[in-house]
Amino acid sequence: MKKIISLFQRNYEGDRLVRDEVVPGAEWVIEGEGLGTRKWDGTPVMFNGMDWFKRYDVKKGRTVPEGSIPCQDPDPITGHWPHWVPVSGSEDRWIVEAINNLTTGEEIAGMTYEACGPKINGNAEGFAAHVLIPHGATIKDDCPRDFDGIKEYFAITPIEGIVWHHRDGRMVKIKRKDFGLSWPCPSHVPDAEESEKG
Repeated sequence: MKKIISLFQRNYEGDRLVRDEVVPGAEWVIEGEGLGTRKWDGTPVMFNGMDWFKRYDVKKGRTVPEGSIPCQDPDPITGHWPHWVPVSGSEDRWIVEAINNLTTGEEIAGMTYEACGPKINGNAEGFAAHVLIPHGATIKDDCPRDFDGIKEYFAITPIEGIVWHHRDGRMVKIKRKDFGLSWPCPSHVPDAEESEKG
């Protein structure tokens, strides 16, 4: 799972927010291609058919963990290098709990998920239990595809972001924080779909 590009260019030299300029390679989203899905705020995990892995970003100058699988080449600018590392030990006990909450037979080789729950990444989503949500499973086809429309959508929709999936495998994301909107939302209450999962 490669690092997903953003839909809009970021003001790296200023406020670090996005501006109304599409990132090269993301034009297909603006053109109406692909399917919009909810971006969940947790920890990405993967099942390779035998074992479970979590996403880990090897920062520039750091040692690559033993047994890890690179997701892509290192970023030429930041040096960050995303990997999948084995899920193991007490530090991953909440991810293991989320895995154990899957119904037997749901695991599919190569499938990726977002692990969410009370002890994962601050539980911004407000889950009552530790769960795995398949990436791309929560369709958000009501999200606009233009700069102002997306900003307005996030202002009234309490989700972390949107990930568009192209049928050829490409993905593009945008987050509410990219527009300077707070996350988690102070008024966020999990909806019925989330409550069922948690």
